[in-house]
Amino acid sequence: MSGLSLPIHPITNNPTQAWEEMRRSQKIIKLNVKTPQTPPDQNMLRFVCMSDTHCLTSHLQFEIPDGDVFVHAGDFTRCGSASEVEEFNSWIGALPHKHKIVIAGNHELSFDPKFTGGASIKQHHKTAHTGDGLINEIPDLGMERDDLKAAVAQENTIDLITNAVYLQDQALTLCGIKLYGTPWQPEFCNWAFNVPRGKQCLEKWDAIPEDTDILITHTPPVGHGDLCCTGVRAGCVELLNTVQTRVKPKYHLFGHIHEGYGVTSDGKIIFINASTCNINYVPINPPIVFDVPIPLGFSK
Repeated sequence: MSGLSLPIHPITNNPTQAWEEMRRSQKIIKLNVKTPQTPPDQNMLRFVCMSDTHCLTSHLQFEIPDGDVFVHAGDFTRCGSASEVEEFNSWIGALPHKHKIVIAGNHELSFDPKFTGGASIKQHHKTAHTGDGLINEIPDLGMERDDLKAAVAQENTIDLITNAVYLQDQALTLCGIKLYGTPWQPEFCNWAFNVPRGKQCLEKWDAIPEDTDILITHTPPVGHGDLCCTGVRAGCVELLNTVQTRVKPKYHLFGHIHEGYGVTSDGKIIFINASTCNINYVPINPPIVFDVPIPLGFSK
C-alpha cells in the first residue's frame, strides 16, 4: 500500500458516462488469445482462468486445459448454499492443477456475513417481513423462494472450500509471483459483497498491495470487460484508477459481466474477463490461459 491518496471520480456513480470522459486518454487493445497447445517452459507458470460457472460445471462444453495454477474468479454457485459449495469443491478437487485459487462473487451469499444468520440480515436490509419472518428484500436470483431462504439462513460456508486456497482480501505468493484476491463490487440490488461506488469501493481497493503481479477481483474495472448488453458500463471507476495508477499488476482477472468475456489491454496491463457462462447462463466460454515468467531464484 501507498500513502498516495487517489481522488474519487466526480461522476463515479455513472460509470458509463465516466468512461466516456476517461476513454479519451485511454488505450484499449482487444487481444485474441488462443489456448497454448504445448506444455509451459520450466521457467513459466501457466495459469488457467475461469469465472461465473454458476453450478453448471457438469454442463461445460469444453475440456479444461492443464496448467500449474487454476483460478476461479467467483460466482461458482447460484446462491452459496452448502450443497452448491460442496459440489464445486468436489469438482475443483478433481482438477489436475497443482495450485487452485478461488475468490467469491456476488452469488456466494453464504460467504458474506451480512447474509448468514437472521440478525445480520436485519442489520443490512429494510425489515419488511412476511408472515414466516423471511426478509422480503433479498436478491431475486431466479430461484425458488425456499432455496433463497435456506441460503441466507445458513452459517458461513467458506470452510467447505477445502480443495483450493480461498482468498478474501488476501495475498498469496506462488513461485515468487504475487497474487491478491478480493470479492467486492459496486453495489447492485442486494447481492453479496456489495459496497457503494466511490469512497467505499476505493477503501477496498486501497488494501491491494502495490507489488501485486496478478490481481483477482470479481468485478471488472470500468472500460474493460464491463459492457452490458443494455449498453451500460458496470465496472468500477475507482478500481481502474487503482490498477493503472497505484498497483500496476501484470494481469487483472475478473468475471461478473458475462457478456464481457475476453481479453483486453491498455498497453501495460492485461485485463481478463474469464466468465464461463454467457448472458444466457450457458457455460460455453473456454478458460483463458496465460504463462507468467517465474522470477529468478524461484522454481516450480
